[in-house]
Amino acid sequence: MSNVLEAKQLSRSFDEAERQLVIINNLNLSVAAGERLAIIGSSGSGKSTLLNLLAGLDTPTTGEVVIGGESISQLSENRRAELRNSQLGFVFQFHHLLPEFSALENIAIPQLLAGVSVHDAQKRANYLLDQVGLSSRAQHKPAKLSGGERQRVAIARALANTPACVLMDEPTGNLDPHTAQDVEHYLLKLNQEQGVAQIVVTHDHALAKRMDRVLELTEGRLVEVN
Repeated sequence: MSNVLEAKQLSRSFDEAERQLVIINNLNLSVAAGERLAIIGSSGSGKSTLLNLLAGLDTPTTGEVVIGGESISQLSENRRAELRNSQLGFVFQFHHLLPEFSALENIAIPQLLAGVSVHDAQKRANYLLDQVGLSSRAQHKPAKLSGGERQRVAIARALANTPACVLMDEPTGNLDPHTAQDVEHYLLKLNQEQGVAQIVVTHDHALAKRMDRVLELTEGRLVEVN
């Protein structure tokens, strides 16, 4: 099975008060197509820094991230953005939906930016809304949706351009337990039906246990959790 994302000898350090603070330390990671991976760790361990490096939103001090066979640190910012839009999807703790647009429009916009026609973008947006159980809410703007519904729209938006991998930063962290369980159901359902790899940074141990692998970020490196 091919890898959709790889980190090779990845390091990230910052200069702080005349010393070097190492956050990520010679880290290696391979994520196979369709694999579900959870990353856990204490607050301040560098989980969000790692996610930003994997997404090409931050530049490593040393090492490289390879997405779809391309080493992203060697790319121009424009090409990096294109690769993110085509190969990666993102779900955050806060949904970051555009408030002035409907649920359907929020899912269509990434496709339009990728050059998809309005007709095809709306067709896929309607399909994804159906997949997350929100067909009846297609024309509702975020303010008219519940927290769980907004997060489900965000999940659908992350899948808009059929990415190889979706990166998630505490996707259930802002939800009550019942709503979080509902969102988890759709995350796993979409993984199984569409074969998209998932990397989720989470404090939610129930969600982590439902992934194929659980890794803990400690002292800048990933350790397999039994």
